Amino acid sequence: MGKKKSLLVDKSRMPLAMGIAFVAFTTQFGGGFASGAQIYQYFINYGVWCLIMPILTQGLYSLFFWYGMRYAYKHKTYDYRSFSDSLYGKTRVVMSNLYEICYLIMIGTASAAAFATGGSTIETLFGIPYWLCTVIVAAFIFVIALFGTSVVRKCASTLSVLIIIGLILVLVPNIIAQWDSITESIGRMASGEMTVLSEKNGHFGPALYSAVLYFFFQLASVSVMYQHMEPVTDVKQINRSAIGMFVCNFFAMELSIFGLLAVAFVADLATASVPMLILVEQGVGAKILTPIISILIILGAISTAVNMISGIVTRCVNAVERRMKTDSDRKKGHLARNAVFTLIFTFLAFAIAQFGLMTVVSKGYAYLGYAAFITLFIPFVIHAIATKGKEI
Repeated sequence: MGKKKSLLVDKSRMPLAMGIAFVAFTTQFGGGFASGAQIYQYFINYGVWCLIMPILTQGLYSLFFWYGMRYAYKHKTYDYRSFSDSLYGKTRVVMSNLYEICYLIMIGTASAAAFATGGSTIETLFGIPYWLCTVIVAAFIFVIALFGTSVVRKCASTLSVLIIIGLILVLVPNIIAQWDSITESIGRMASGEMTVLSEKNGHFGPALYSAVLYFFFQLASVSVMYQHMEPVTDVKQINRSAIGMFVCNFFAMELSIFGLLAVAFVADLATASVPMLILVEQGVGAKILTPIISILIILGAISTAVNMISGIVTRCVNAVERRMKTDSDRKKGHLARNAVFTLIFTFLAFAIAQFGLMTVVSKGYAYLGYAAFITLFIPFVIHAIATKGKEI
């Protein structure tokens, strides 16, 4: 009887563990990643090293997310402000406020890039004015983020499965069909020739720096995970989710890199706002696969923005409701408070997205990476060493 019960418990935990992993997946797979702009900007543009750097970036990503989630679970800090105040201890007056700035930078880059990606893709498909396309994306993001953590997690799980299946359907046939172009690109890069979009030299040092910088700005999104620790009942769920996020994220990134190498030396890439569409348009089954990859790009963009905006909305709503005396007061008007904060931060990301995708990706992410290095990477490392990992 005890054995049967244990199996049932394990089955009930697995969906939550994978749901958490999928939140991390959709947080990273969005905006610049889905369009291919991020892959070129931080990996392919640095030469043949792009083939091995995802092991480093996704390994660090999963490790630090695991540490943050374990801490949030143990200390019951389910929004990023309460997490920061707990982790930073005596330095929280300075560091927690610095992280608030970091999170706002993330809203202004990752969320805005998601808007810009969705907008650019819809514009390419239908010829609708760009600003109107971003309004359409904003409407979807607002509706999903409005209803809170459980809806966001369910949405992330569904979108992740669709995105992974879609990536396989779109990229695998094109990788097979354009394998000669891919191997040619790898050979040219290995000999020192750089891609159409690159102004780099192909040396290992800059490639390593770029990959680590990519990890730093992705680390900023660890804060969207804390709200999902509340339903966790066992640290094993967090351990499984960390493994799941590494597998999903590494597979998606490596698959995207191989696919995008097929068009690394195509002249049209220089003027493309969405590089992934160039790959599909020049590959096999373009008439069928172009709308499919376009939908996937839009879904990926929306999912990232939803996760980011949901994180700051949870933080703001919790801050307001902590000042209320009773649970009935907190429940009364909860949805309205969610709506107000969701509207504010959705509009903020929408406004920044009007500068365009490539501008947001090339300029904004670097600043986000530096901010995350100061407010997250260093404190996490110091905390782990000082406590010898005993506080997770």
